[in-house]
This record gives sequence, C-alpha cells and structure tokens, in this order.
Amino acid sequence: MSESAGSGMSSPGAGAFDPEHVTQARAAIDAVDDIGVWVQRFDLLGDPTRLRILLCMHRAPGICVTDLASALEMTPTSVSHALRLLRNEGWVVVQREGKKMTYRLDDDVVHGMLHQLGATHARDVHE
Repeated sequence: MSESAGSGMSSPGAGAFDPEHVTQARAAIDAVDDIGVWVQRFDLLGDPTRLRILLCMHRAPGICVTDLASALEMTPTSVSHALRLLRNEGWVVVQREGKKMTYRLDDDVVHGMLHQLGATHARDVHE
C-alpha cells in the first residue's frame, strides 16, 4: 500500500473528473482565514441548550441566570455551566447589577448568525 493510500490523502488532482472543480474547492477552503475558529463556533452552536440560551439573550439582553433557567425550564446550575462555556469563547459578557449578575450576547458574528436563523429583537417599550 502506498503512503498516500494509507494516510487517506491522495496527490492533488489524482483521479479527479474535473480538475477545475478541484481547484475551486481547494480555493474555498484556503479562503477561510481560520477554519478552526469556525469549527469551534459550529460546535458551540450545535448544542441545543447553548443555542437556546443565545436566542434568549439575543431577545432579552441583560437577563439573569434565574430568568434564563425559568425561560428554558432548566436548573440554574445547568444554565450556568452552558454560560461559562459561552463566556470562555467571548460570546457572552456578564455584568453585575447589585447582587444580580446579568448576561448579554457580545459577539457580532454570532449575533448575525442568530438573525440568519430568524431571531429578532424585542420591541422597544417606547415604540
């Protein structure tokens, strides 16, 4: 067995039906600055709990863990764990308001992705 066959890699264009498609496909991959960042982003968004938390924070910025837990019908401990992961990625920021800690979305790319999913903002109470 050849080295390339054993590694699952083939030489560029080997066996290709359309070398131009191969070139275009490789260019698409090369055009992404840091594919690892996108893999991590999709991994975090792939968890239903984290996605639901992000949707809630998008609609209700400045929400506290207790209110998030109530909205999601989860325990505050479970919500806090998911929030910690989102904070570690820099997607969510926490702010202290007296004894209460509030959370809001703080990542423009994720914010835009939520809009693509159909997420909307709450109407301004003054409208």
